[in-house]
Amino acid sequence: MVEQSTENLLAEQSPEKLQRNLHNRHIQLIAIGGAIGTGLFMGSGKTISLAGPSIIFVYLIIGFMLFFVMRAMGELLLSNLEYKSFSDFAADLLGPWAGYFTGWTYWFCWIVTGIADVVAISAYFQFWFPDFSIWMSALLCVGVFVTLNIATVRLFGEMEFWFAIIKIVAIVALIVVGFVLAALHYPSHAGDTAALSNLWRHGGLFPKGLSGFFAGFQIAVFAFVGIELVGTTAAETRDPHKVLPRAINAIPLRVIMFYVLALIAIMAVTPWDSIAPDHSPFVSMFMLTGLPAAAGVVNFVVLTSAASSANSGMFSTSRMLYGLAEQGSAHRRFAHLSRRAVPTNGLMFSCLCLLAGVALIYLIPNVMTVFTLVTTVSAILFMFIWTIILCSYLAYRRKYPERHRQSRFKMPLGKGMCWVCMAFFVFVLILLALQEDTREALLVTPLWFIILAAGWGLRGKKAA
Repeated sequence: MVEQSTENLLAEQSPEKLQRNLHNRHIQLIAIGGAIGTGLFMGSGKTISLAGPSIIFVYLIIGFMLFFVMRAMGELLLSNLEYKSFSDFAADLLGPWAGYFTGWTYWFCWIVTGIADVVAISAYFQFWFPDFSIWMSALLCVGVFVTLNIATVRLFGEMEFWFAIIKIVAIVALIVVGFVLAALHYPSHAGDTAALSNLWRHGGLFPKGLSGFFAGFQIAVFAFVGIELVGTTAAETRDPHKVLPRAINAIPLRVIMFYVLALIAIMAVTPWDSIAPDHSPFVSMFMLTGLPAAAGVVNFVVLTSAASSANSGMFSTSRMLYGLAEQGSAHRRFAHLSRRAVPTNGLMFSCLCLLAGVALIYLIPNVMTVFTLVTTVSAILFMFIWTIILCSYLAYRRKYPERHRQSRFKMPLGKGMCWVCMAFFVFVLILLALQEDTREALLVTPLWFIILAAGWGLRGKKAA
């Protein structure tokens, strides 16, 4: 009876508000999709070559830190269900400037990431259709994502559900195949045989010392971009008090299963010093099984992984623009919803920016240089978002102690862990400054905040 009345209430909701049409299975799989970045498929070869087996500890440390960021976000979102995303609680707890900077930065993060994803998808598409125009494949890709997002929120949830299922099946298959090959001592590479002892036989767990271990952080952090995506679904989640905690608490298990076990399987089959940094170790492992369609299968998986990221990005950017418009930090037209409760204006604007970015990348000859720059900028900006979440939590503990006492989903270790996580992000930024390719991105990123500060100043003048 209660469930029926809830359904009736949802059906009668005004289209002036986002509707709670995402079920538990959608949120769980969106959370998994966010936790498994394209970096695992595309960047794992490079991270292994930099750090060797110690990369396992790098992923564990990053996953451990981000779990606390997600717990802080979870407690904040559930403390007040009027918060639609972290932009809302940042504005409420830190001030309107924080909502403005957070909302627009998160929007830009996903536009930048989306540009990289669309370019990657277009390149993967060429694997099967080499004569098909790369411009047409990019346009087709963006067109498909607009169609998926413009229909209904539930259709987005369904597509993300199936995209994530493909990722999970591929990684589980990789882990199972890897451990079977290791158990059979299967011949792997240049006379080597697959065995768990490959993890420590080639120079130990830290073959490149602390410098190699630290170098692994620079790329590994990119793989976790999007882990906070579950926070942007809060306004469209049924029974958030039950669903969000379940999705957030599962993050440690996902990190261990999808990152750590996958990397152990890869390095058990092929010694770390035999893995090519510019090739996907996923392809190499499946090729060892003698499966002739391995390259095609892995290409499909990587394509769907990039598609999942781009699809999530389109969803996030449109919702963030909707929130900004409601706060008065973006044009009021972005607050308009379609009859299906989808912020179509925000969606179309993000789509146009995505196409402009694709055009820019193809105008610059060295695509990989731009790709590295773009993804590094994105990761730096995501660390800014994660820091804002932690700062908001500290402000929440100071301003609303009674809400914290009443919370059924408290952040473990509370305020102390916030400072530890922020110190960790500063440490990662220092590491980014040490490498030439990432240093350039670190120097370029402040331009975005200068643009935002100018926009905030103009907004203040208009209000006056």
